[in-house]
Amino acid sequence: MLALALLVQGIVRDADGAPIAGAEVLPAGGTLAAAVTASDGSFAFDAGVERELRLVVRATGFATGEGVWSADAHGALVIVLARARWSEDVTVTASRTETRLGDTPARVVVFDEDALQATAAPTVDDALRLVPGFSLFRRSDSRVSNPTAQGASLRGVGASGASRTLVLLDGVPLNDAFGGWVYWSRVPRVAVERVEVVEGGASDLYGSAALGGVVQALGRDDAPALALEATGGSLGTAGASLYAAERRGPWSARVAGEAFETDGYVLVPADERGPVDTPAGGGHWSGTLHLERGVGVSSKAFLRAGAFGESRDNGTPLQVNDTDWQELRAGGDVATNGAGAVSVRAWFATQTYHQTFSAVAADRASETLTRRQRVPSETGGLGLKWTRGLGARHALLLGMDGSLVLGRSDETAFSPAGRPAASTSSGGRETAWALFASDRASLGSRWLVTLGARLDRWNGGEDGSTALSPRASVLFRAAPRLRLNAAGYGAFRAPTLNERHRSFRVGNTVTLANPDLEAERLWGGELGVSWSPPDERMRLRGIAYASRIEDPIANVSVSTTPQLITRERRNLGRNRSRGIELDGEASLGSRLRGSIGYALIDASVESFPANPSIEGNQVPQVARHQLTFEARYADERACELSVQGRLSSRQFEDDRNELPLDGYFTLDVQALRRAGRFALFAAVENVTGSRYDVGLTPTPTIGPPRAFRVGARFR
Repeated sequence: MLALALLVQGIVRDADGAPIAGAEVLPAGGTLAAAVTASDGSFAFDAGVERELRLVVRATGFATGEGVWSADAHGALVIVLARARWSEDVTVTASRTETRLGDTPARVVVFDEDALQATAAPTVDDALRLVPGFSLFRRSDSRVSNPTAQGASLRGVGASGASRTLVLLDGVPLNDAFGGWVYWSRVPRVAVERVEVVEGGASDLYGSAALGGVVQALGRDDAPALALEATGGSLGTAGASLYAAERRGPWSARVAGEAFETDGYVLVPADERGPVDTPAGGGHWSGTLHLERGVGVSSKAFLRAGAFGESRDNGTPLQVNDTDWQELRAGGDVATNGAGAVSVRAWFATQTYHQTFSAVAADRASETLTRRQRVPSETGGLGLKWTRGLGARHALLLGMDGSLVLGRSDETAFSPAGRPAASTSSGGRETAWALFASDRASLGSRWLVTLGARLDRWNGGEDGSTALSPRASVLFRAAPRLRLNAAGYGAFRAPTLNERHRSFRVGNTVTLANPDLEAERLWGGELGVSWSPPDERMRLRGIAYASRIEDPIANVSVSTTPQLITRERRNLGRNRSRGIELDGEASLGSRLRGSIGYALIDASVESFPANPSIEGNQVPQVARHQLTFEARYADERACELSVQGRLSSRQFEDDRNELPLDGYFTLDVQALRRAGRFALFAAVENVTGSRYDVGLTPTPTIGPPRAFRVGARFR
């Protein structure tokens, strides 16, 4: 006689008795597939021939729970999850090793998968603008802005096309090796487990470009799994995203991909535009294949291949760009009982970037092609990291990084009649290697001290430099839920091949390259405090910081006429940035959660002997005041509502502070309804329809209008 399969049934609830929808119920041992709770918190699956199972339950915002199901028990199994404690149950990788958030002296903001899906913003970079002090160059997100303008800034170090914030995907840079800008679209949102933002100089571990901090996207690695998302909306917007994973014995495979397109909108305000102005639209696609093999209990090796392509219209018929990019990664992790753990990563990428530039007539009725660029580049890198605990009080980290970048800009200049007039080619190679080390020491139960340093050697061809980036930080647990921290650090950013060899034009503003640029150096420090009540339903944090950047690279105005503004990349003498950042978040019951953040940033030019007239000016593209807030209401029996708001004060387009960009406020709203493994959502961006300037070149360009999207998700 055949034995009938037994049915495992249960309900997942929070401490208040409310059901938890979307929780993952995983039978321990990996022999059965995971189940997902329905809107009433219930789950059910076949136990096969098993008569007893240990169940592990995970849900965003809650601590991991466990329960034991037995075929001999009566009634449905009830598993109660406790609300996650922010300081103890969240693990981050800010120190290049997994560390509890409560043991991290640096200021870290974490966006988990649930937080990313709750925002109305469809791109990762736009969602990150909820972080106080985070800004994008020219206030535009990656849907419509030229990729060469997709630089990120933290703590007022100054946004530019070359990002002063290092952006990583699973430890490998997303910053373009040639230009330093960030291809945010390479990250399919449905394949992201969480995003971590580390604020403050982080070159002691991450090297060049980490002047303001580090943003790291961590991809999902759960298997078996399937996640799909499809969306469409106004402005001709449509997109689809996929994550799929399977496991067979020691082998696992993960596939992720995304396709997106939008017609965009006209960047020039209605009262300024002319017949030549067209919508700035475009599209992209990306795909990755990740193969992994487990070795023993805690070691693995992997191989990953990825490709990405995009094309854009930049607001007039003759201004277009496109990118083709391919990458291969390989690596492994080996953990031992006595000798510590070793991780190795290697990667190689190649890309080709095309861009055209034009001169637009004063009446904006016509344009003339001025330049066409083709920018091929290749990059490769190797990273090695060793970690080991020394006794019960020390955690030691040693590592090395190396990279090579080859690239050039092949340009064709055109005459006023639109005919090719001259061809030039400029470029070179950059090599870099580094050694780094840190020790995290526990001094009793209250003190945690971290000392670290990194030595970087950068060579840009005939010249080069060496940078030492030290860091010392202290975390003091003054009370069970009161933490004080302090840190001092040095950081640096080497100029990119793009800044040294590629000129460009935006509107009627030309920016010239400069092969003689030197590396930027930052020295800074910070003091912070964080507190939460005993039930940890609230957390408040505050930090004060100050930094000084020596030889910052800026776009310096060299001549201005009614027809053309000419700027050149140059090293200034010294910039200063100081400010405070305040944020808090709270859970009000089991359904309502909110957060608010504020940043005061005083960033100015402290010294520029070559042109003292700009000393004291505000650093371009840095707003003095930023306020963000978010509220989320989740009722599993109805729907989930979320609201995000951003307010930013005035900032300047230029070094002379003659082109102001007024402050703005935007409000986004999203509604989501879950039904088991499915979810339907509707999102409205810029609900108030606020129109604000994002650039002055000197023709103004404006931010996105009110837009809506609807979509569906399956997990």
